[in-house]
Amino acid sequence: MVDQMKEREVTDVATLKALADPLRLAVLSALMKSDPQPLSVKEIAAELDEAPTKLYRHIKQLEQTGLVFVAETRLVSGIVESRYRSAQQSLRLSPQVYPGGGQSPAALDTMLAAMDLVRADFRRNFLAGRIDLTPAAKGNPRPNKFAHSTVRLTPERLRRLRARLDEVLDEVFAEDDSAEPDAVEVTLFALMYAVEPAQEPPAGGRTAARPSEG
Repeated sequence: MVDQMKEREVTDVATLKALADPLRLAVLSALMKSDPQPLSVKEIAAELDEAPTKLYRHIKQLEQTGLVFVAETRLVSGIVESRYRSAQQSLRLSPQVYPGGGQSPAALDTMLAAMDLVRADFRRNFLAGRIDLTPAAKGNPRPNKFAHSTVRLTPERLRRLRARLDEVLDEVFAEDDSAEPDAVEVTLFALMYAVEPAQEPPAGGRTAARPSEG
């Protein structure tokens, strides 16, 4: 029997590639939300409003990288049906997948896939009337928040902001309200990034030539 990890730190390229797809991330998210109850491919497909045939190869790739596992099998109409669980309760990308020096990080596609997943999930639930953006001041008992802004901060203020966000997130994830009767599912997507100033071109207005590779 596979032991489920509380948190998995992703360090290898194979796992990053498995996560670099919004649909695979959606499958993994569905399994994490249903845990410890295992789900069949048909049940996952129903949750995601997708055709089961579209999910088989994605689930196989998640299984090959150890992100999901077969928790049980059962006989359905003479066919063996596998039911899956997530192999971890949460995922964290290792700092080593973010190289410096202007290199494209191996985690870039994974991060972009996560953004696409949140966008698709928000769109589906909003159009279904399941998300109310009315502010709390107008009587919404479950107020949501949408904010997008760009500000200029000193490095010190940026560090303080990051520290405060980490404190809030640590507090949220340290507590579990799932047993409360009025608890609702909340999606929290945090992205904060500082953009380095553009480099000035050398005298003469031309960009310095890059050395050829190969």
